[in-house]
Amino acid sequence: MLAVIGDVHGCLHTFSELYHNVKTKYPEIDVYCVGDLVDRGNYSSETIDFCISKNIKCCLGNHDLMFLSYFRDPTSLMAKSWMFNGHLSTLNSYKNNPMRLEVHLDYVEKLKLFYNTGDCFISHAGVSSKYKKYFGDYKLDGTYDDFIHSLLVKDLDQDHSILWVRGNLIKLSKLQIVGHSRKFDLLFDEYSNVYYIDTGCAYGNKLTSVIVDNNKVIEKFEVHVKREDIISLWS
Repeated sequence: MLAVIGDVHGCLHTFSELYHNVKTKYPEIDVYCVGDLVDRGNYSSETIDFCISKNIKCCLGNHDLMFLSYFRDPTSLMAKSWMFNGHLSTLNSYKNNPMRLEVHLDYVEKLKLFYNTGDCFISHAGVSSKYKKYFGDYKLDGTYDDFIHSLLVKDLDQDHSILWVRGNLIKLSKLQIVGHSRKFDLLFDEYSNVYYIDTGCAYGNKLTSVIVDNNKVIEKFEVHVKREDIISLWS
């Protein structure tokens, strides 16, 4: 059994409350996040610190990659893309805490593309149907995780990548939990056996978490966004 939280996007107060609600009912549960810790909301730096302090297992999101690329690979497409994807709120969050930037970049650089657990397969955007021929030959029992990573990491700047895809996802041999594609509410795609859990927190909606046990979502938690997390978007 585990908990997975959707795209946080710097909404620290909402994130903290949701995490507390999950841990109050399930104090021993491992908590995961589908990524996109930064951008749009007001507290990107503090959100990363919260993940570190609580040992939350986070996937790399496309916004996290753009943030990392801006400082570590500034001539890359990902670095340039960050200028059009909510970067100012992230930069502002480091004004009073600039010494944390390098620590956080090191942290983001080590985030995993996916977590292949016994309960589900967790990633930011999901595994595109373009990879179907590969996943038909390899079991998701953990044996081939290194190969799967080597396959997916080559395409991170592509529209069909595990960070960016918004098209059809492959039906894996286990439940997929993904974010990235914003929904008004928790959405289950029965055809692909995928739960979409990004519910637009930074856009004024809510942050959602699901409790997963043996490839079944057994409960959901949600917290409507706290005004202080996005107040600058309303001004």
